[in-house]
Amino acid sequence: MENEILKKHLSEGVLLVTISRPKAMNALNTQFFKEMDAVIAGIQDDPAVKVMVITGEGKAFVAGADIAEMVHKSPEEGEAFSRLGQNTFRSLEKLDIPVIAAVNGFALGGGMELTMACDFRIASEKAKFGQPEVNLGLIPGYAGTQRLSRLVGQGTALYLLMTAEMINAAEALRIGLVQKVFPPESLLDETLKIAHLITSKGPTAVKKLKHVVRQGLELTLDEGSDLEAKAFGSLFGDDSEGKEGMTAFLEKRTPQW
Repeated sequence: MENEILKKHLSEGVLLVTISRPKAMNALNTQFFKEMDAVIAGIQDDPAVKVMVITGEGKAFVAGADIAEMVHKSPEEGEAFSRLGQNTFRSLEKLDIPVIAAVNGFALGGGMELTMACDFRIASEKAKFGQPEVNLGLIPGYAGTQRLSRLVGQGTALYLLMTAEMINAAEALRIGLVQKVFPPESLLDETLKIAHLITSKGPTAVKKLKHVVRQGLELTLDEGSDLEAKAFGSLFGDDSEGKEGMTAFLEKRTPQW
């Protein structure tokens, strides 16, 4: 068994998770998924964790899935490996708290799929993104075919998937795949600033925002609007977060969440 792949550091409500398998360009293997599942399970009931940031060690965020582990798999084993990753990334996506990808380098294949399971992406100017699976006679297996089109549109997604073109951070920003780009030396500091900014907001409101936005993508506009109205109303009341926030605003003080 390898040493632990995931390094974890919690500071002021922000859990930084660093993928530490630099000799393998942080390639995703079965051990990674088991460790990430454990991290996700630990966060679910931990009120100390308000935001999660995921990054990579070395020159890659994640350069892909571990081809050495995949090459001899049967069709049934290949499907099981796909479902393993899909289940982990779906659990990550369904966490109540915000999850931010700090993309420090190559985010290819499974690595790009991991970034897309996060709520948004902050990239280094040196980051590179791509889904190169067709070069290997494969397709993405961790729901990349589904999330990419939802993020950048069907045409752009199919272009990137079919050509396996690798794009830089500026192009990723242009097409809406990433939300901010910073110099590599300041990427982590800037991402943590964003994470800590979010921790200063109403924690229940942030969780409800994530739920309403993500769930709304699977609903009609009317259904999504109904979901929003119910979530909006739930933040009112004498002992509510909304009451404290609005009262603090009127009294010109910082709210006490």
